[in-house]
Amino acid sequence: MNPVPRAGTIDAMGEPTPTHTLTAAFSERFSIPRLQLRVMDGPSEGAAVRLEQRSVYIGSALDNDFVIDDPSVSRSHCRLEGERAGFRLRDLGSKNGTWLGGTRLQEAMLTAGVTVRLGQAAVLVEPLAETHEVELARETRYGGLLGQSAAMREVFAHLAKVAPSDVTVLVEGESGTGKELAAEAIHRHSRRAGGPMVVFDCSAVQPNLMESELFGHVRGAFTGAVAQRSGAMVEAHGGTLFLDEIGELELELQPKLLRALEQHEVRPVGSNERRRVDVRIVAATNRDLGQMVREGTFREDLYWRLNVLRVVLPPLRRRPEDIPLLVRHFLADAAGRTGGRNLTISFDTMQQLTSHSWPGNVRELRNAIERASVLSSGRDLEVDVAPREVVVSDAGLPLRFDLPFKDAKARLVDAFERAYWERALVSHGWNISAAARETGLHRKSLEYLVRKLGLERPGEG
Repeated sequence: MNPVPRAGTIDAMGEPTPTHTLTAAFSERFSIPRLQLRVMDGPSEGAAVRLEQRSVYIGSALDNDFVIDDPSVSRSHCRLEGERAGFRLRDLGSKNGTWLGGTRLQEAMLTAGVTVRLGQAAVLVEPLAETHEVELARETRYGGLLGQSAAMREVFAHLAKVAPSDVTVLVEGESGTGKELAAEAIHRHSRRAGGPMVVFDCSAVQPNLMESELFGHVRGAFTGAVAQRSGAMVEAHGGTLFLDEIGELELELQPKLLRALEQHEVRPVGSNERRRVDVRIVAATNRDLGQMVREGTFREDLYWRLNVLRVVLPPLRRRPEDIPLLVRHFLADAAGRTGGRNLTISFDTMQQLTSHSWPGNVRELRNAIERASVLSSGRDLEVDVAPREVVVSDAGLPLRFDLPFKDAKARLVDAFERAYWERALVSHGWNISAAARETGLHRKSLEYLVRKLGLERPGEG
């Protein structure tokens, strides 16, 4: 829990980080209409949703903005993206195609009230009368975050608005998307930039030490407490406390954190005295806290206390246009740190990189480029995106040792969940109600997991 560098020093990518002075030219603004999407035929006929975000993902996977439960629709089928000129539709490599009339398309600008066909599902795209404002940063960097895509420039513009205030921020995103970099950017562009930023990783602290590490303890408070400890909240006094992986915070500790946030004071373990603290909270998670609230594993009152302002970082697979920029940055960074060669990148190699799904997101891409910069034998970058070190555990689960701890843990948990629920469903003949009762989970929660994990009954895929 050491404080990170302050404003104007070195960022997490190893480069000087300027403190931006935002001007009127920092971002561009335009208005786009809200959308209504409606399935006109097929298994999901009648399904509809109203959306007001700039970028809309459509597919059968649960993480889409509009989920179409149709076997002919790919998990990530297509994307609608609002621009000044209207909405641009892009197919995302779907199996059965995106069709306009009798033409299979890769990309097209849509007119109002058009019907597109995704596989066998016809979807009516209706722009509504109401509009909402879109703001995109003109810069391709904010703090340690890089991106030239509209998705990231939208994040940058949002961060620029969020940072100067003193309110609590919840940063959401998959592992490896840069949540800590976002927290650092918020801190460095805030009025607290001269104070400390303390990182508290809720997933890296033993449960029995969590309260002590967060709130501090007095000498003799418990076995092993040979000296007094301030705790992360006191260490962050006057600055920012970054609560990473907040979804891993023990349930019994959550009301104590809520009380500390509401009353701006902490009580160290073993002490009867409370200490005033002045901290700004930035929390981050790669989990669905809303779903955790519904399952009873995360307190609803704490969720709303943390979710004052929300920033969502898109996964790398949803911004492939950023990959060339990131690759060149990581190559230059690796060469600068190691005194290595300036490698060139062939068209085929870049195509391989941009078409890879990158489940570990930017962190995985950076590791792949750094590894390739050392191992490439010629003048061209030679990248192998296949997993390099996979060990099968005694339980048959894949253990990855070529990834950072958090990514390897996330992969293992995902593999365990998939194996556990597939086994439970098979043993109950794919009767979700019976499997939920047997495993002590609510039926709705199991339905969510089945969709999230993409589990399919044999013969239905």
